[in-house]
Amino acid sequence: MSLPLTLPPLAPQIGPVLETLSIVGTALFAASGALAAARLHQTLVTFAFFALVTGVGGGTLRDLLIGAPVFWVADPLPAIACVAAALLVWMTPRHWWSDRALDWLDAVGLAAFAVFGAAKALSFGIHPFVAGIMGVVTGCMGGIIRDLLAGEPSILLRPEIYVTAAALASGLFVTLAALGVPVPVASVIAALAGFALRAVAIAKGLALPGYRRG
Repeated sequence: MSLPLTLPPLAPQIGPVLETLSIVGTALFAASGALAAARLHQTLVTFAFFALVTGVGGGTLRDLLIGAPVFWVADPLPAIACVAAALLVWMTPRHWWSDRALDWLDAVGLAAFAVFGAAKALSFGIHPFVAGIMGVVTGCMGGIIRDLLAGEPSILLRPEIYVTAAALASGLFVTLAALGVPVPVASVIAALAGFALRAVAIAKGLALPGYRRG
């Protein structure tokens, strides 16, 4: 027996605020991918490739799962934003980017993408619970692909708060939408909450406890 959809009339249409979150998330994730390539002293081609797969990786998987046209194939703007971010990082001096710049860019992109991913899933009639999961997939998958390409331990294998921040952003957005909060307001509140949690985790080194047997 399937669970009933509780948000059919509230499923948000993708408006200016959500579109802004999407392009901001794409560009910032792309920049974090380019920074990962910079750490490895790679070529401009590698910069662009890292930026593209990081910027669109999560959204691509989301669209394939919910049966939507892949967003950057239907609209070239996200891919252009990724290449532009790669060029920006390539052309600026290395000392402009602190060692924590990747983490902070990733934190903003994570929160923005998690909210947009949940909203887009809702707009395609996906059950709210699953829509929240789609937000997490959208927010986290690009970073996971980036880390794998860079040969770094995946964020999933580190105890720091990351997926939890994406879950907070997407889950809070779905909840606020269900309560009737206007979509633009719910989007901003949820994105700020997800970013705040990730920011505190970065600044304070917060992490979830690991499994202990016995």
